[in-house]
Amino acid sequence: MDKNNDALTVDLAELMDSSKDPFTRGLFTPKAGEERPQRGKITLISLGAKFKVALEQLMDKLRSTRSSFIRCIKPNQKMQPKIFNGGEILSQLQCAGMVSVLDLMQGGFPSRTAFKDLYDMYSNVLPPALKQLEPRIFCKALFKALGLSEEDFQFGVSKVFFRPGKFAEFDTIMKADPENLVTMVNKVVDWLLKQRWKKIAWASVSCLKFAAKIRARAGAAVTVQKVIRMYLSRSVHEPRYIGVRNISNLRAQIPTLIDIVDKLPKNKEKFLKSVEECKQHIDDAVNKIKGTPTIDRNAINKMGEEIQKALDKNMQAITKEQEKQKLAEEAERLKRLAEEMERERLRKEKEEQERVAAEEEARRLREMEQLRKAEADAEEKRLEAARIQAEKDDANKKLQAQRLAEAKRIKEEQDLIEQERRDQELAMRLAQDQGSQAMNALSAETQASLAAGRQTLKRDFGSAKKEAIHKKHDLSKWKYADLRDTINTSCDIELLEACREEFHRRLKVYHAWKMKNAKKAKEGEADRAPPALHAAAQNRGAAPPPPKKKASERPQRYFRIPFVRPGDNAGASDTKQSQYKKRGWWYAHFDGQWIARQMELHPDKPPVLLVAGKDDMEMCELSLDETGLSRKRGAEILPREFEEEWRAHGGQPYVRATPAKKK
Repeated sequence: MDKNNDALTVDLAELMDSSKDPFTRGLFTPKAGEERPQRGKITLISLGAKFKVALEQLMDKLRSTRSSFIRCIKPNQKMQPKIFNGGEILSQLQCAGMVSVLDLMQGGFPSRTAFKDLYDMYSNVLPPALKQLEPRIFCKALFKALGLSEEDFQFGVSKVFFRPGKFAEFDTIMKADPENLVTMVNKVVDWLLKQRWKKIAWASVSCLKFAAKIRARAGAAVTVQKVIRMYLSRSVHEPRYIGVRNISNLRAQIPTLIDIVDKLPKNKEKFLKSVEECKQHIDDAVNKIKGTPTIDRNAINKMGEEIQKALDKNMQAITKEQEKQKLAEEAERLKRLAEEMERERLRKEKEEQERVAAEEEARRLREMEQLRKAEADAEEKRLEAARIQAEKDDANKKLQAQRLAEAKRIKEEQDLIEQERRDQELAMRLAQDQGSQAMNALSAETQASLAAGRQTLKRDFGSAKKEAIHKKHDLSKWKYADLRDTINTSCDIELLEACREEFHRRLKVYHAWKMKNAKKAKEGEADRAPPALHAAAQNRGAAPPPPKKKASERPQRYFRIPFVRPGDNAGASDTKQSQYKKRGWWYAHFDGQWIARQMELHPDKPPVLLVAGKDDMEMCELSLDETGLSRKRGAEILPREFEEEWRAHGGQPYVRATPAKKK
């Protein structure tokens, strides 16, 4: 590879030297003793020049020595005489190139001889008529007479070439019987006569062709003269016929003007007359140009410009008249439209008067009906108020009884606490009077007995109440979410107390489990999460603050939770199928923190739809944070789901009240 590397030009050498890659620069660094090519000097030594120098040196050595080449064929590998292995010999001939040489000789013309030598060789056997011919013509006539194929020989400048074996065939024919030689001489004479006749015929044909060419050239000269005369005439009359053509092209504008004039509702005759005048002007100009050979180009152009100005003027006048008539038609149409609108206004005023009279009569009838209904409602409200007052009195009595029972329970607890304090003081006094050891034992026994008595009283008092509540409500299988929702939404006092007790019991169990796990962690137990997760949590930055909302924009949130009406589970079986059938759905739409729409879907009752501002007394009064719905998993739904249920049960579209802007 290094020996075959060609030398670089100056530009390429500088380009490689400027490379930033050290490996690329090192590939083209000149070796020791080599010179870098310089700009402006022919110092480039290419591979071709090196090869030429080496070849000249080799030729000089060959000329100064005498070389001998001996080609030997090895007949066999056993080195024994009279044994010939054909395959090996053929392989050696192929390697030495002999097969290729033989193929070349077979496909070419290996036998060759000069015309003069061939003529001298056979001149003794030829008659005097053929001896007078030239050697080349003699050879050609002889080969044609003998019937040799043209593919078997080729004529050169001074020699004739034969294919392999064809020269021997020719020599055999020439040295044959003298009778055959006479026949051959006759054939040569016939061929010569035919060739001379062909030459005379071709000469006659050539003369005829030359005569035809002379006549064709004479006709071409006439055509050239016609073209020249035509060119001269056209150069003289070109402005005239171009002017006639341009002015005649203006006739194409006449039909357009006539079509526009036909569409005019008025004054058609006036504008048609002006269009006909323009047409007549065009015809006069064309006739004038045709009848005046001496007219110049400027006059023709001036006539065309005048005709074009006249056409443009007529077009402007027609367009202006068309716009004027359109404006008149539009004014007439507007007048008719105004009259029609006036008639329509009078008709609507009459209908409005009749409608107002009918509405006044209907309003009077409605007022009378409302007055009658108001009296009936007032009587019904009075009866309802009396009933509510009675219910309130009963409720107050029950509440008073509960308060008395609660005060009694508190008093009993205070008595127990006071008794415990007195027992403690008694134990302290006894401990001071007697010995420390006996007193300590007595104090321990007294304290244990007092504590046991107090705990027994508390447990008996609380357990009796809890057992009564838990017997009625089995809350061991309720979920945390159900307990929380019941605490926030239930109106049943006993169920509410039972849910609170169950919730606090589960909370105590959770805290006990948490303390147990905390102690294990302190003792060295591994955390549930891997250390990498704790490290990532410590290194994590604070979350970006949420985008601030405008004060006027209140969030709209939608919720859905299942509910069971109080008392539904009292007589039902414990199967899930019976509980599912009695379960309903409670939907709520909160506008900010307060409820805007409320919907209750009962399984066996018609749906209840409530709207803020209209049904406030029957709707939920808690705020969104107080209800805890935002923390309940799966409670919040999409606005589309709420709106579909609201419209499906006959709800009207909700219009959000926007706060008034401050000036």
